[in-house]
Amino acid sequence: MENSFLEKLKIQLLDLLFPPKCPFCGKILRQPDAPSCGVCQVELPWLVGTSAEKNVEFTKKCLSPLAYRERVRKAIHRYKFSRVRAYAVPFGTVMAQCVQDQKLTQLDAVTWAPLSRKRLRSRGFDQAELLAREVGKRLDLPVLSTLEKSRHTAPQSGMGQDAARRANALGAYSLKEETSLMGKRLLLVDDVVTSGSTLGECARLLSQNGAEVFGLTLAQAGADGEHTGR
Repeated sequence: MENSFLEKLKIQLLDLLFPPKCPFCGKILRQPDAPSCGVCQVELPWLVGTSAEKNVEFTKKCLSPLAYRERVRKAIHRYKFSRVRAYAVPFGTVMAQCVQDQKLTQLDAVTWAPLSRKRLRSRGFDQAELLAREVGKRLDLPVLSTLEKSRHTAPQSGMGQDAARRANALGAYSLKEETSLMGKRLLLVDDVVTSGSTLGECARLLSQNGAEVFGLTLAQAGADGEHTGR
């Protein structure tokens, strides 16, 4: 009981010294636990209904709550390249809510599309893993490390053509040894889906080993989005 009280006190003190800010615009949050400020909640390019879905090979469907543009794109860049790890909490919250809004149920576990060892050393953390762990916590699902990136590749973001992205991702991943997936319904997490090459290659390995795979990303490139007032 005493430890719990001290932990709450510590969090309150940190909030006073470093008040939580909206990851999308940088304004101080009136509600510290909210994933965004009230303005961004209204103005972000939310994807709803079928617009939140994207066809990705070897997945049953791939869901994204946001379109990858404007302040969403800048926020994801800060998360990945400026190493703002704390963004995983609000991003994961929004992603988990998307799963619930889309009524995707009876999932068994969450997994992610991993970075190569080289990029992990350079960045210091795997952005998709942090998102997966936050989504798993929000949905009360176990998080499984099922894949590894066995071949370092050039960043997908630097490739414009879908064919180049597919060739870049092909054969870059492998299933971890002694991974049993037969009959499992897995939620495969990444930060952004563009052509679907990375998620599709990961989903191919998972599905070939008996899993039913659903994709989940924070944002979808090429989607228009709409101001829904969520």
